[in-house]
Amino acid sequence: MKFVLATWGSRGDIEPTATVGRELVRRGHDVSMAVPPDLVEFGKAAVPGTVGFGPNSRSILDAHRDYWTCFFSAPWKFRKMGKARAEITGPLFQGWQDMSATLMSLADGADLIFSGINFEDAASNVAEFYGIPFATLHYFPLRPNARVLPFLPARLGRSVVSAFWWMSWRGTKKSEDAQRRDLGLPRATRSAPSRITERGSLEVQAYDEACFPGLGAEWRSFDGQRPFVGTLTLELATADDAEVMSWIAAGTPPIFFGFGSIPVESPADTIAMIDAACARLGERALVGAAGTDFSSAPHSDRVKVVGLMNYATVFPACRAVVHHGGSSTTPIAMRAGVPQLILFWDMVHAIYGTAVNRLKVGTARRFSTVTEQTLVADLRAILAPDYVARACELATRITEPAKSAADAADRLEDFARRARQG
Repeated sequence: MKFVLATWGSRGDIEPTATVGRELVRRGHDVSMAVPPDLVEFGKAAVPGTVGFGPNSRSILDAHRDYWTCFFSAPWKFRKMGKARAEITGPLFQGWQDMSATLMSLADGADLIFSGINFEDAASNVAEFYGIPFATLHYFPLRPNARVLPFLPARLGRSVVSAFWWMSWRGTKKSEDAQRRDLGLPRATRSAPSRITERGSLEVQAYDEACFPGLGAEWRSFDGQRPFVGTLTLELATADDAEVMSWIAAGTPPIFFGFGSIPVESPADTIAMIDAACARLGERALVGAAGTDFSSAPHSDRVKVVGLMNYATVFPACRAVVHHGGSSTTPIAMRAGVPQLILFWDMVHAIYGTAVNRLKVGTARRFSTVTEQTLVADLRAILAPDYVARACELATRITEPAKSAADAADRLEDFARRARQG
């Protein structure tokens, strides 16, 4: 069968889709994938038929950080938030039609289109044009539910989630209307998420139900439309893995620190804070640089900075994991059985921070509020034996990577096959 995968965002957004793509390629299917131009080489490691579309993912990361920092700390600063929001959405809106055209070319004759959170509205329109099945991938509970905001009454929580995504759709509606007009489709009168669900599209939940207790029961009425498959990760080895594991083995297990693709505003201050906190606790720190350049930040011998590493290999050898709350990083740490401190930037990260808090396998706070004192206090809390014990127990309920990829690929194959037969 011919599968077309198309998604946009940072590496954390692309990796789950690429993981399924790799499994489909392994099974002998015709697979092509469209990702941001600066992630094409990364995508080709999983799907050789990867092409670029839209703006580079790094073009919006600073603005993404600034928007959510202001949203959580000073939401009344509408002008500042508006400027950051425009810097995020502008490149995507400008490239919407070109991205649609790329997907149109790839999807001609396809058996199924598979997309994700950041591109599902546009991709579903292309699937509607061709009359072929559409599947989307969610790495957190995207559709209205009462579990991502557990501090609110269930009905109010669902309403807030519904309102947020309706407003998000209104922000993209002009671009979507133009796309549908170019495709000869009728103008949409309901939000893209609503139409995707009502069409019967497959909404793959790329995380474990254990991360959000009760969600499966809440969504049971959707009769398999939203299957939980577990976190989808490539677990690619890196050139630094052997050196990292050697450094870990030469001393006490370290605490891992990493902040994902979004660069921190002050690398030197961040490293100094980590170094000072670990000195007070008598711990070592392993820092994953990822999207931040820490090369000019001075630090002591107790701190080791590495660009990229295989989290699946490294995390089980660490005492705890301090990170941004990424939708892949969080479950990988859960799978490793280690406690977590989430220092979140945006809404998705905050949702996973809330989940870690609720499961009592760690704690969370906004990155912009972190100080040396809070970092020391939070680390002392999560390194306590009860947190460690709960983290070890949760690990038994997190799906293994190979099983997650196989399950997701099975679902896509079955969904496309049923459409053929129908």
